[in-house]
Amino acid sequence: MGKPPPISNRISELRAENGQMSQATLAKAVGVSRQTIIAIEKGHYSPSLESAFRISRVFGVNLEDVFGWDEINN
Repeated sequence: MGKPPPISNRISELRAENGQMSQATLAKAVGVSRQTIIAIEKGHYSPSLESAFRISRVFGVNLEDVFGWDEINN
């Protein structure tokens, strides 16, 4: 079993809290593809810093309210 991804996120939870926002709606607001949002949510891809800030702004929260970094295991 591999290590957990170094960057965790609450995107799926935040989408649900914001009127069941679709991945496509979030992707359009951020300026990326729906596939990119899926990959970020699943922890298969770490977003660029710009995309991370855009995602946090869409939800109106701080960056660290969306993303976490496990510095101990990585």
